[in-house]
Amino acid sequence: MKKVIETTEAPAPIGPYNQAILVDNTLYASGQIALNPKTMELVNEDIQAETTQVMKNLSEVLKAAGMDFTNVVKATIYLADMGDFILVNEVYGGYFNDYDAPARETVQVAQLPKNVRVEISVIAIL
Repeated sequence: MKKVIETTEAPAPIGPYNQAILVDNTLYASGQIALNPKTMELVNEDIQAETTQVMKNLSEVLKAAGMDFTNVVKATIYLADMGDFILVNEVYGGYFNDYDAPARETVQVAQLPKNVRVEISVIAIL
């Protein structure tokens, strides 16, 4: 049985999808971009600010499901420019510890929604 997870503390979906779906004890969180959930404006002064907003949005989706970053087992990072990898990784890494950080891949893509530079999705378990 799947349960839709939604919160006003993260951006509302901008298409036909949900913020996350919980199936049994596994949460599949949709990719988040750097939209401020209150204004739906992009936070994109620089790649660090953009990544920080993405992680804040993911945090709120996880919280709505009764989880946090310690529950994340898999992450996917999409970058518009792999040249941003080091700076994105520095921000992202601040949310995890080295011992039990999730599995992850990072890929460069041709374009992301709203022409953002980073999008991140996660899978988490209870």
